[in-house]
Amino acid sequence: MADSPGQSPSHEVSPVSDPMIEQVQESAIEHIPDTTPSQPSTSSTPYTTFTRNDKRLLTLHLGLAAITSPLTATIYFPLLPLLRNHFHTSAQSINITLTIYIIFQAVSPAIFGPLSDSLGRRPVYLLTLSLYVIGNIGLAVNKHSYSVLIVLRAVQSLGASAAFAVSYGVVADVCVPSERGKMLGPVSMALNLGACVGPVVGGWVAYTSGSYEWVFWVLVIIGAVLLLSVAALLPETARTVVGDGNRKKRQSGWEESWYNMCKHWLRRHKENASKGENEKQPENEDENLNRSILQRFRIANPWACLRIIFHLDTFLVLWMHGSFYTVDYSLVAAVPDIYKSIYHFNELQIGLAYLPRGAGIIFGGYCVGKVMDHNYKVTAKKIGWTVDKVFGDDLNNFPIERARSRGSLWLLIISTATLVGYGWAVSKQVEVPVALILQFIQGFWGTYFYTTYNTLLVDVFPESPSTAAAAASITRCAMAAAGVAVLQPLLDAAGRGWYFTLLGLWSGGFGAVAVWLIKRKGMQCRTRRMKQ
Repeated sequence: MADSPGQSPSHEVSPVSDPMIEQVQESAIEHIPDTTPSQPSTSSTPYTTFTRNDKRLLTLHLGLAAITSPLTATIYFPLLPLLRNHFHTSAQSINITLTIYIIFQAVSPAIFGPLSDSLGRRPVYLLTLSLYVIGNIGLAVNKHSYSVLIVLRAVQSLGASAAFAVSYGVVADVCVPSERGKMLGPVSMALNLGACVGPVVGGWVAYTSGSYEWVFWVLVIIGAVLLLSVAALLPETARTVVGDGNRKKRQSGWEESWYNMCKHWLRRHKENASKGENEKQPENEDENLNRSILQRFRIANPWACLRIIFHLDTFLVLWMHGSFYTVDYSLVAAVPDIYKSIYHFNELQIGLAYLPRGAGIIFGGYCVGKVMDHNYKVTAKKIGWTVDKVFGDDLNNFPIERARSRGSLWLLIISTATLVGYGWAVSKQVEVPVALILQFIQGFWGTYFYTTYNTLLVDVFPESPSTAAAAASITRCAMAAAGVAVLQPLLDAAGRGWYFTLLGLWSGGFGAVAVWLIKRKGMQCRTRRMKQ
């Protein structure tokens, strides 16, 4: 990890232990002598020149761009019977389109996440949203070919699924570590809004009409509006391209928003009229920032994402992120069968049954940002660390693992109890409101875990945040695909009550071990990894 400009190189520090152990579960942990890390002097250069209003605009665009993947994935589920009848094929053949989407949901971040770290966030957004619009246009006009359906689902997923990794990269570009939760909370809310709205829209289509084409046309409109909005308003944020955002060199149309280009042109026009000549703009001293977009165009080795998985500290973080995404995806996949066979819901009612979980996800996304920032400040206060909101903290010397995982053991107990309770509630056919309330709670805690630990992953890879987020996307998609693959066989063999009991104990038990190791060994492993 590189030190901030103006700071002395980081030095090896031993892990910091908390003398006031907060969780009952940690009482058996061997006490580590309390050592306060030395805090290096702050840089004279602010971490970013993006203002609060700039960050608000970025938050809006990130959330809207990230909504495309979950919206596109979940709106498709209720359409499966319609597609099977329209293309005169089997349910298994139509399910292949789901598999294709999940595969490219993992491939897309592996390609475009590292590319955005070198090329820039804005060009990647423009490219992927263009692919998304093209894929949806093709799906809307394709009437007869099943093979074309397969190919276009791949294009659709390729364009929709990169936004997750790129969004986390933007947050790391413009936010100091102590304030990333403030921006990630609303982004997480918007990200999961698609998962909430998608099944309702898809269920309504399946219930009220026998046609699916207009759903893809709606996605075309959404994609086109996002594409134009990004082109007109979204600035470049990648630190490899614009540094702290105060780059003086004139940017190309790929790198600068159309709004800023017009504003700068008008400003130069006024200056020329008043002075009669152009003043020479100071050149940026950093040659890396002066490279053209073609010089920076470099598709990094996709295996770079996979290498992240095999470090102990990042493996534990990825496990927490991926396991709770798997729990959430398994819950989503089980909902149609549960509410149709037990509660006799129709397609529209099944779509509406997703709303409580979606509300829990949105509420959880709002709360998780505030909790992450609070935990950061509490941890800093306990070790005598002064939080620097202007220049950013040197995480080489800060126990960020302990800050992000603070309180996780207690929350694992609640999450596990909720999941087990849900399984036995639907197995015993309790009243519908009970099951829906438990879905709300599980949506809340699931969002908390996989947002918090994805943020931690970005924290420990500050120089390539989108690559790190891409590793998280690959992991969660692979784990979710495996979870869905064994879902029906386990449900048939064990029943709903025991299936969700096993799922809860699996996520809670292994999650407790992962959290314990992250707290105790995380900083040590990170320091050793950075020295290699």
